This record gives sequence, structure tokens and C-alpha cells, in this order.
Amino acid sequence: MTQRILLVVAALALVVAVPFLLKPRQNLLAHADDSLVIISPHNEAVRYEFATAFSNHYKIKTGRSIRIDWRLPGGTSEISRFLAGEYLAAFQYAWTSQGLAWTPESAAAFDNPKIILPDDPSLDGPEQAARRLFLKSDTSIGIDLFFGGGAYDFEQQAKAGRLTATNVIKDHAEWFAGDSIPQRLSGENFYDPQALWIGACLSSFGICYNSDSLRRLGVANLPSAWRDLADPIFFGQVALADPTKSGSAAKAYEMVIQQQMQELVRITGRSDEVVLAAGWKRGLEIIQAASANSRYFTDSAPKIPLDVSLGDSAIGMCIDFYGRFQSEAVKIGDIPSRLQYFTPEGGSSVGVDPIALLRGAPNRAAAEAFIAFVLSLDGQKLWNFKVGAPGGPKKYALRRLPIRKELYSSEYLAFRSDPQVQPYEEAKKFSYNPTWTGPVFRVMAFIIRVTCLDLHHEQKEAWEALIKAGFPSKALEAFFDLSAVNYQAARTTIKEALTSKNRLDEVRLAKELAHKFRLQYREAAQLAKEGK
Repeated sequence: MTQRILLVVAALALVVAVPFLLKPRQNLLAHADDSLVIISPHNEAVRYEFATAFSNHYKIKTGRSIRIDWRLPGGTSEISRFLAGEYLAAFQYAWTSQGLAWTPESAAAFDNPKIILPDDPSLDGPEQAARRLFLKSDTSIGIDLFFGGGAYDFEQQAKAGRLTATNVIKDHAEWFAGDSIPQRLSGENFYDPQALWIGACLSSFGICYNSDSLRRLGVANLPSAWRDLADPIFFGQVALADPTKSGSAAKAYEMVIQQQMQELVRITGRSDEVVLAAGWKRGLEIIQAASANSRYFTDSAPKIPLDVSLGDSAIGMCIDFYGRFQSEAVKIGDIPSRLQYFTPEGGSSVGVDPIALLRGAPNRAAAEAFIAFVLSLDGQKLWNFKVGAPGGPKKYALRRLPIRKELYSSEYLAFRSDPQVQPYEEAKKFSYNPTWTGPVFRVMAFIIRVTCLDLHHEQKEAWEALIKAGFPSKALEAFFDLSAVNYQAARTTIKEALTSKNRLDEVRLAKELAHKFRLQYREAAQLAKEGK
């Protein structure tokens, strides 16, 4: 008995001691000469490699040490909401500190880009006064940089006035020539003309799949297009993300719709409303079917390639770097990874993940130095160089794509993790048209939520009935009836409800649409069972 007790005590002592034995030698909270606060959706690998490389760079350049304080509230959408709330509180304090009355009008106007400022400040009303003061102020939330996420979210932050111009374009004009960092490509902006945000690396959207799972399911041909997510062979096997929680996921769904629009424009030679409306419907049909095949909708976009790699799902929609990074993580030796990623040919634009200086950045000089490092060739090599390659990452192969064109030249191919990927060539196959879907970007996410996420159970039941019945025509027509959320409705009544000052308008519309589609899916299921 005594020996057994001693063994238990020894085991407990080992459990307590292991964390201390394995703790990092570097004290992350140790004193540093300078500090930098960055809010980011980037994963641990990106944070580690850039923090390590920049700290060394900064020490060599300035002779001073620096500590990076990462703030990680979640994905890009969560970060956007966090920034909005923090700046609201910070500006309210700055406003009331001047003896001004804080009103609902002030709160609604200070970060509202729709507020028009007269040339003469003496003509300002209360709303204009709040907006003008915010844009002239150094209102700070104690954070220096916003690093990572989709360009759309950065554009919204810039319009709100929460970003300020960086000096990097002025100080390094040669980087922004056509043979290095273009301003625009494949219909996407690569940096803001006023330097409010700048693309740090490239990204696109595509599909990841588990090759072992595909063999188990008997999939004869490897997936190659967005439409493959709608194949009934993948019923219960598709992993998707919630577009209302993830800006990058919403962008991926937008690519599906844009590709359908572009195909019809190419076939018909027209780009009028009738053609675009037909493309809108075709894109939503693919999303509907993919949703009906899905196991779940996650709030976290990085979860999709992780689950697919584990075989919990066979296939999923994801951002390129999440797919490539997870493929690298599960790769064993020289054997091809069981997780594969591809961007459908002509199915996605090439966009950017930006970096931006936040208004009132408390460590402005260090923040400017970090931006310059990220865009330098030394910083850009970290994105796609192999671990241990000259100038490459120390611990993690990030499997992301640099924005600097120079790094796609032949002299760097041997050092790159993905030498076969040439995004500037791929970009020629797809050109994003922001006027088609940009104005209804939020509307699109709302439609997917109310027709797919909120009614996922009913939708899956109807789809399963359709599969078993062999997709009879009337049942299929009922399932894909999108008249209530067609292109015209998206740009008018639905958009008006979502932008209404009365939030109840959105709630009422969501309830009405949910009721309609619930009945519709039940009808489709019944018709399928009747073989109609």
C-alpha cells in the first residue's frame, strides 16, 4: 500500500513539474525597451515567425529590444466589432472631457462615413461636429496595428475613420511600382490610395478535401469546382463557415456567386440585370445545395481544414492559407498529405490580407517600423519560404503567398513551399466586379443565414428526400425557389430592411423569410416522397 501511495505521489509531482520543465526559456513578459500592440486574427505560427523576425530586425536596426503584445479577440468580424466598441468608448470620453454633451446623435455620427462635412466648420450641426472632431483627433484605444483579415473589413474601418495613414508608401515608393506591389489586380484593391491600409500578403478561396475520405466515399473524380460541394455523394460530409461570423467565409461565398455571374456574362456577351440576376440565382443554388450537404456551419474558419484533415468531414470551403497550412501540419515525410487544397480555376479573385495603423496608435514609430518590415523582402520571405531556407521562417512553414512580385521569380523557386502557385498568373483568370455583389455583401450573408443556417435541419431533411427520390423535377424546383431573395429583392427591400435605423425591420424580415423557406423545404420533401 505504501509503495502504491508513493507511486501516486511521484506521478502527481511529475504532472506538476512538467510545465515548468517545458516552459519557454524566454520570458514573454520581460522588460523591453519598446513595445508594440497588435490586434490580429493571425494564427500562432504567423505571430511567432513575425514577432521573432521583427524583434531581431528591430534590435539590429535600433539597438533596442521590443516586445509585441498580441490581442486576439477572434476572427476579423469579431475584431471589427471590438474596434467599433472600443473607439465608441474612447471617443465618448474624449468628447465629454471637453464639456460636450454626449447624445445618441453624437454616438451614431462620429464614425459614420455617410456624414457629409461642410467646408466651413461653423456650419456644422451636432452630427457634423462629432464626426469632424473624431477625424481630427488622436483618439486611442491603446492598440497600434490591425494585422490580418480581409480587405473588405479594412475598407470599412477606413471609412469609419479608425485607421490613419502610414508613411510606408511615401518612404518606400519603389515597393509600390507595377513590378512589385500593384494597386489593383483581378478587380481587387491591393492597398488604399491614402495609405490607410496596405496588403501584406495574398489570399484566395477554394476547397480542401481529405483524399482518404474521398476513397472511402467512392469518389471517382477529384473535385475541381465550387459546384462539386453540391454533389449528393458528399451528403453530411461538407464543412462550411457562417458568413455572418466570418468575413473571409462571406467573401468565399461571394466568389461562388461572382463566378456564376461571370460565366453567364461570358456566354451571353451581356452584363445587364437579367443576366446578373440569373448568375445570382445559380450561385445561391450551389450554396443551398452545399449547405444541405454540410455537417455544420462553424464560427471559426480555421476549423474547417482541421476537421477535414481528421476525416470528420470529407470536404470543405476554406481560405487558401488555412488549407495549405493544415496540409503541411498533417504531412508525414515525403508522402503526399492526406489533406489537399485547390482554388477552383477561374473561381476566385486574388485578394490581400492587409495591415493598418490604428488611430491614436500609442507606439507610432514602432508600428511604422513593423509595417515596413512586413512589406520588405525580408518580411515577405516569411510567408512562403520553407523552414530553414535563407531568410525563411525558423519554426513554421506558413504556406501563405507574399504580395511582392519579386518573390515569384525563378531565383526564389527552390526556397518556396509552394513554387507551383503563381497567384499573379491565376489572377488573370478571374476579375472581381465589386459593383455586382459588393453593395449587397452583407445582404448575401443575411440570405445565407436565414435560408441555410437557421433552417439547416429542415433543409437537410428535404435534400435527403430529394437524393433518395432521384431529384424529381417539382420537388427540386420547390427546393430551389429563391424568388423571395432574388437579385432585385437583395438590392432593394432586403437591403433596406438591413440598413434601416429600426433594427426590428431586420428581425421581422428574418422571421418572414424563415417561415417561407421552412414551408418550402417541407413542401420539397413531401413532393420528393411522392416522386413528383
